[in-house]
Amino acid sequence: MPLLLLFGVVAVVLRPSAGTVVLWLVAVTLLVGTDLLLAPSTATAGLHRRPPGTVRLGYPAESVVTVANDGNRTLRLEVRDAWQPTAGATDNRHRLAVAAGDRRPLRTSLRPWRRGDLRAYGVTVRSWGPLHLAAKQHTYDVPGTVRSLPPFESRKHLPSRLAQLRELDGRAAVRIRGAGTEFDSLREYVRGDDVRSIDWRASARTPHVVVRTWQPERDRRVVLVLDTSRTAAARVGGADGVPRLDAAMDAALLLAALASRAGDRIDFVAGDRRIRARLRAAGARDIAARLQESMADLEPVIAEADWDALAGAVQGFGKQRALVVLLTPAEPSAIQQGLLPVLPALTRHHRVVIASVRDPELNRLADERGTVDDVYDAAAAEQEIRRRDWTTDVLSRLAVDVVDADAERLPPALADHYLTLKAQGLL
Repeated sequence: MPLLLLFGVVAVVLRPSAGTVVLWLVAVTLLVGTDLLLAPSTATAGLHRRPPGTVRLGYPAESVVTVANDGNRTLRLEVRDAWQPTAGATDNRHRLAVAAGDRRPLRTSLRPWRRGDLRAYGVTVRSWGPLHLAAKQHTYDVPGTVRSLPPFESRKHLPSRLAQLRELDGRAAVRIRGAGTEFDSLREYVRGDDVRSIDWRASARTPHVVVRTWQPERDRRVVLVLDTSRTAAARVGGADGVPRLDAAMDAALLLAALASRAGDRIDFVAGDRRIRARLRAAGARDIAARLQESMADLEPVIAEADWDALAGAVQGFGKQRALVVLLTPAEPSAIQQGLLPVLPALTRHHRVVIASVRDPELNRLADERGTVDDVYDAAAAEQEIRRRDWTTDVLSRLAVDVVDADAERLPPALADHYLTLKAQGLL
């Protein structure tokens, strides 16, 4: 087409008249029309997509569309594989020639930056004529979905916590003695042992006083409760930080993977004003994968959490004592108005832990004193920190443990708290 325009300019310069212009326009129209008529139909291009499958958020994936030439002429094509923006599609425009009866795979790189099912919009095929002046174009619906799962970045902490767990359980060289609820063995009493551990019947059969030794009990229940209400929507660490919900998911995944290796049974519920997800995973070895599937479609809802409904869901898993981990921000107003009234019912039957994603921006604002505006910001931050500390004290008096850390530190901190409870026989 640029060459045609150039030739037209030369013709008009050599013979500047209206007739030359009209003659040239007619010639161009005939050439373009002929090329369009000779362009093969896009219907002869058979399209098939290989399902991209699943991928962790932020990790690369690939969509492969196979183009088959079902006609008897060579196809000169431009193909665009369109995806919704959050799928992160790149290099999705392809130029190719497909001989009759041949097929060609077209690969589009994906890197999702949002969780859930991300879908393809369609595949646009443009078939050029032999002169490459005109083309026939059509967009075909070629369904495709990539499922984007939570990234589970905290899995890097799993090996070190599993080593602690093996030591705790006695699978390493050291077996924990003393605190616990599951009987381990008998041994002779030594100074400093708890007299409540003395086995009087066994002592009566030997010349020495004998005590029972214990190890942390296995096969306990861990119930993970994920808050998806408005407080989970905030980003921590500034505008480029992660949503609280995503950080809480990461902490839940690490704890679930660790607890399942310890032989504990895992239950999971997520919700806000209504229940959004529920999973009874029991002792599944693939607990992290199953939880990622359950969490993939969860998004924060701008509404208050219905803690009565969430507490009811916990009780619905069974009456056996469990470690109930509430993954919810320790926001004073939300805790006081929604969670506090239901806590006594939970603590009566279960060990309750609140895992909260702390915003490091609070501490930064509290430390800034450079300008008058900074002083006002610091005063507001200090007031919020005091309110959070007061809320933590109230929760502690209700026998609720609070693990409050920033997004990166919360997963290992929650895992360490679980191991501490396990070692002390408090589960």
